[in-house]
Amino acid sequence: MSRAAIVIHGGAGAIARASLSAEKERLYIEALSDIVASGQAMLAQDGSALDAVTEAVRLLEECPLFNAGKGAVFTHQSTHELDACVMDGRSLQAGAVAGVKQVRNPVLVARAVLEKSPHVLFISEGAERFAVEQGFAPVPPDFFSTPERYEQLQRALKMQQTMLDHDGAAQSSGDPLDPDRKFGTVGAVALDRYGNLAAATSTGGMTNKQAGRVGDSPIVGAGCYANNANVAVSCTGSGEVFMRTLAAYDIAALMEYGGLSLKQASERVVMEKISVLGGSGGVIAVDREGNIALPFNSEGMYRGFGYVGDAPNVGIYREE
Repeated sequence: MSRAAIVIHGGAGAIARASLSAEKERLYIEALSDIVASGQAMLAQDGSALDAVTEAVRLLEECPLFNAGKGAVFTHQSTHELDACVMDGRSLQAGAVAGVKQVRNPVLVARAVLEKSPHVLFISEGAERFAVEQGFAPVPPDFFSTPERYEQLQRALKMQQTMLDHDGAAQSSGDPLDPDRKFGTVGAVALDRYGNLAAATSTGGMTNKQAGRVGDSPIVGAGCYANNANVAVSCTGSGEVFMRTLAAYDIAALMEYGGLSLKQASERVVMEKISVLGGSGGVIAVDREGNIALPFNSEGMYRGFGYVGDAPNVGIYREE
């Protein structure tokens, strides 16, 4: 049997040391630790990798510290549009939704697409209609709004720029990573005791993005990928670059066809292929042997991992 493990991320970006709040840092560390511990508990009870990543991302969506679900960033039109993807490495089945506005937990609807639809990806009204048909009660569009995210949008509008996910947090926010220069996607990957891999990714997108914009998070092979033959991957960063490079699948391909290790493959994609195109961010990954990689080319990345039986290991900055 495999040594089960779960890995999560809550976005990557630039460090806001000038405004670093010890209390805010503690909140992030506690949230990451608690969610890793929850995943470990599920895997310890013989839970599946698919169930573990789904629940980990649901918890991240419920936490307003992160840009997914409650606390999602605003579009240029002052709305919220959320994306999510789930992939099962055992069957290579996947489910995804994009541009949803009234789905409380996009990852749960993505999981329903995987299990109950012949399709892989639903968008906007079609995704919301599917969610209702599956028994998910819609929430009002302002459910996702927080004062911090609205202020982030106002700064972006004033500066006439698009900010990636958490890239838009105020310098006075006290966040360890500058919310005005942060990628706020969340994700999880896991290996269960039976050798199955799974991945899930969810996001509110980019602050001040145009309505209708979709990034890498709900795209199989770009922001999310899992295959029992090699690896499970979830990405966070410059969505357009991760799409152009098929970053998540590229790691799997480098391992399968190039014979690279997980560490070699993930670092080549993040540190070389993504960087040369001007992209920023990182990935979390676990391979079929239980090896874990968390490379990022930004200054920091909210991240955590834990093998069953170990204490959660969490970090924010590069030196950790």
